[in-house]
Amino acid sequence: MATTETRAEPLGIGEVAERTGLSVHALRFYEREGLLVGPVGRTTGGRRRYAPVDVDWLLICVKLRESGMPLADLKRFAELVRHGPGNEAERLRLLDAHRQRVEDRIRALEECRSVIARKVGVYADHLARGEAGGLWDPTSGTGRPSGG
Repeated sequence: MATTETRAEPLGIGEVAERTGLSVHALRFYEREGLLVGPVGRTTGGRRRYAPVDVDWLLICVKLRESGMPLADLKRFAELVRHGPGNEAERLRLLDAHRQRVEDRIRALEECRSVIARKVGVYADHLARGEAGGLWDPTSGTGRPSGG
């Protein structure tokens, strides 16, 4: 039985923008800034043609940026990946430092969520009782917050 290898067709910049959630402008920026791990192919007319591996890499980049990785760190990570094997320890250090920043941010956001949830509870309780007494009232003249 004969098998035929199916190769994914290269994608245009609009298709890659749709698949990654990045704008066409952002994709051009990523290329200009050296954030891709390989050169983007071009048609004879100069149009960009992205391989599936480019899309996979861009999806990783999107998550790293969404999680707050600085552009300089992403650029360094891409550079390390482009250089190939032998620098895995440095890649790990870079990613681990970013993971730690993300975890610190998650802890800070959980503290914020706790404060917000407590305030939501206070307001919901007061509204359920039909009273505003005990809520923060800067017009009361006491200069004291009263739970609101």
